[in-house]
Amino acid sequence: MAEVGRAAVRDPGALLPGGFWAAVAVWLERPQVANKRLCGVRLEARRSVALPRAAAGPRPRSPGEGLGPGQTTGPARGTAIRGPGESQPRHGQRENRREAAAAARLAGGSGPAGEAGVGESEFPASDLDSLWDAFSQSLDGGHPELLAFLSGPAAASQPEAPSELAVVLRTLIPKTGPRCPLAVPRRELVVQDVLNGTVTFLPLEEDDGGNVKVETSNVYQIRLSQSQEEWFISILIFCPERWHSDGIVYPQPAWLGEELLARLARWSVESKKSGFKSTLSLISIIKYSKTYQMLKEKYKDMVKVWPEVTDPEKFVYEDVAIAAYLLILWEEERAELGLTAKQSFIDLGCGNGLLVHILSTEGHPGRGIDVRRRKIWDMYGPQTCLEVCLIGKSRTYPPAGEVSMDEQRTQYINSRRGRPVSPPSEVSVPLPPRATVGHAGHPDGHQTLDTGAATGRAEIRADQLWLSGFQPREKAERVRNCATLPRDFIDQVVLQVAHLLLNGEQLNTGSSSSSSSKAWNRGGSLSLAEVAHELAGETLQRLKRECGGLQTLLRNNHQVFEVVNGRVHIRDWREKKLQRQPHSEAKRRLCSEAFKTRMCWFYSHHPDGCVLPSDSCPFAHGPAELRPPQTPKRKKPVL
Repeated sequence: MAEVGRAAVRDPGALLPGGFWAAVAVWLERPQVANKRLCGVRLEARRSVALPRAAAGPRPRSPGEGLGPGQTTGPARGTAIRGPGESQPRHGQRENRREAAAAARLAGGSGPAGEAGVGESEFPASDLDSLWDAFSQSLDGGHPELLAFLSGPAAASQPEAPSELAVVLRTLIPKTGPRCPLAVPRRELVVQDVLNGTVTFLPLEEDDGGNVKVETSNVYQIRLSQSQEEWFISILIFCPERWHSDGIVYPQPAWLGEELLARLARWSVESKKSGFKSTLSLISIIKYSKTYQMLKEKYKDMVKVWPEVTDPEKFVYEDVAIAAYLLILWEEERAELGLTAKQSFIDLGCGNGLLVHILSTEGHPGRGIDVRRRKIWDMYGPQTCLEVCLIGKSRTYPPAGEVSMDEQRTQYINSRRGRPVSPPSEVSVPLPPRATVGHAGHPDGHQTLDTGAATGRAEIRADQLWLSGFQPREKAERVRNCATLPRDFIDQVVLQVAHLLLNGEQLNTGSSSSSSSKAWNRGGSLSLAEVAHELAGETLQRLKRECGGLQTLLRNNHQVFEVVNGRVHIRDWREKKLQRQPHSEAKRRLCSEAFKTRMCWFYSHHPDGCVLPSDSCPFAHGPAELRPPQTPKRKKPVL
């Protein structure tokens, strides 16, 4: 046995030991939030059992021998499904166990463990009883070391009383992909001992004959202990010399003792009861993982040809994940209802339209609607139906029904705005000053709009309109991201903010300068509120008329500033080089096209010049280095 990590936990809010079991519940039910190489977990069953005490004269076993075949029939079945604190508590521990049992469900959202994974499990949940019976018999007969490991140090003070445990059978589902295409789900027995503050993870192996047994390798335990009113969380490995790390389900011991332990310690003192909600509770996690990887491989080339200015990896893989979820959800719905035709859909506000493209390519008829066309729409082909909104041309009811329909619209709008709704017989609202209906001389039967009538009735009171004060969207949406502000105004604000951050040191106003021998002045940091306080009132009012205001202007000038957690800093381009983050092909192409096409602000304005040498700076150090911008020709939007 070896302790691979221990962390002291400060508990000012008196959340322990309940917070510890809430943290354990996260690792038990949603391990993917810590181990990113897992897709999720399926809880098969839960039983309340008793741990046997070591008998006299144990039979020795070889170190590599498994513990208990799954096909062995035990003496008695386990009791009904119960949480770890629902059995009769020992004297003096009643309140702590109740608190811990309730806290173990703080991460909630999975439902009863015995009901999880219906229709997916290859291991019947009822076999958990016989598996545990065989395993407990093997412990009692010849594995005192593992029995002592399961019992924990607190059990030595009560050698006669058996501990009552909660045993959970779970299946860990790894992500599959090019790096790990052969990863298969792995099963574990998880033994929770609330009284002694331990939870032990026992890997299961199945032989060619279908017999399931517990392996002593890769057994580890999470333990909560207390010493002089100070709490500790430890992670221990039962047999460290036989630990085998596959890098997916079973990471390196150092990861358990560092990364996982740090997360458990943090989760234990967090009082968020609604965190870590399960987003995959309605579908099969295994099916979702396979479908996601299939779609990701199929549509990964979209990242390379992404024509938008947005991050291709973010949008492509997010839409792939949404598409995988919907495809599995719809597949199961068709199976439940006995349908063969694939469901149709409409994506309102479809944006780049990639989700519509994926769902349409996978056989679901549908369309996407957005207020304006995107450049990428032309790449999808005619099978992807994308529409710059819907235009209504004709009525679905006769002109005589206009008054009745107007009453229904008014009632609906009032109900959505929280206003009282009158019965239809009591509603008497004159037609608002919109277009009135005329149909004379129209051979096709379509209705025309008499806009002159609307003009003549403009004197109708505002409270008789459907939505008083409503302003429709303009045909051409005004850009309000500070990009259309005058250049001299932007330069003035940038110089003023940089002057504040550089502790009032004088800035150059256009002449080039070179770096001096002294240390480069990177300045201090100020909050956005402090910067705004130093700006003139007229400047602030002008910025407030833009979306995001001052913060947007500073972020737009990312060559000069960084805005992190609401604080403004002068950007140090040496740190940018040290990050060495891999970029997509589209990003590398954009960086290459923009190289030396703009003047370096630091070369022109910073009192110490640019922190980078000329050959390393992506911006031009003087007019001689300036290159003409390579602006690609934009396609005219198709109307």
